[in-house]
Amino acid sequence: MVFAIIILTRILFVACMVFIIGYVFGNFSKKPALAAITKVAAILTIVLFISANILSFHFARWQHNGTNNCGYYQKDTTIKKY
Repeated sequence: MVFAIIILTRILFVACMVFIIGYVFGNFSKKPALAAITKVAAILTIVLFISANILSFHFARWQHNGTNNCGYYQKDTTIKKY
C-alpha cells in the first residue's frame, strides 16, 4: 500500500511537470483551459513535493524507533586487552 502511494505521488508529480513545461515552452498559455490546469498543476506540484517528503520520512523504518539508542556502539579503543 505504501509503495502504491509513493508511485501515485510520483506519477502525479510528473504529470504536473508536463503541464508546467508545456505552459512555459509550449502553447499551453494560449488556451484558457490548459492555462487553468497548469495553474492547478503548479500548486499541486508544491503539495506533492511536500507530501512525498513527509511520507518518505513517515514510512522510513528508523532503527532507534524514537529513542536515542540506535543499537550501535563504537568499541572503546582506550581499553587495552591483554
